[in-house]
Amino acid sequence: MLVLPKESRKLFKGPFGILHRDISTVLPELAGRTVYTVGDVVTHTLQKNGITPSIAVVDGQTMRSPCSRMPEFSGECIRVENPAGTITDDLVKALTYAINHTPVTIMVNGEEDLAVIPLVIAAPEAAVVLYGQPHKGIVLRTIDAGAKAAAQELLGLFVQVGA
Repeated sequence: MLVLPKESRKLFKGPFGILHRDISTVLPELAGRTVYTVGDVVTHTLQKNGITPSIAVVDGQTMRSPCSRMPEFSGECIRVENPAGTITDDLVKALTYAINHTPVTIMVNGEEDLAVIPLVIAAPEAAVVLYGQPHKGIVLRTIDAGAKAAAQELLGLFVQVGA
């Protein structure tokens, strides 16, 4: 399991992509692309707008409270443990599996926020990853070599714990 040290957490507060204030500005960017989402509200909002993500990573929470806008599960549902501030091996395995077996919903027991990092690394180029930026909007990250390198750099801040 990878654990994010407390001193590195501030580096994850800003958007890891382009911040959009409203879903209406995101939708035109999604045409013809493979879409992956991390977060219950962004997944629900896309579904409400007629887009089902190929992979949705959710945890039933929004800003540490139960989510009242739970998205519908699409395709296979994989359940994984992923405590807050970590990226577990099970989460990475589920994301890697999901890339090749879409549609998949990954239901996280714990916290899904950091799933963006391994998802960007695993995703094919030209796909997009969307996630919510609390109180600010929706972040869109287009997958390219730069996104993968940036995600790999962020992953390097984590510390391996256990075998």
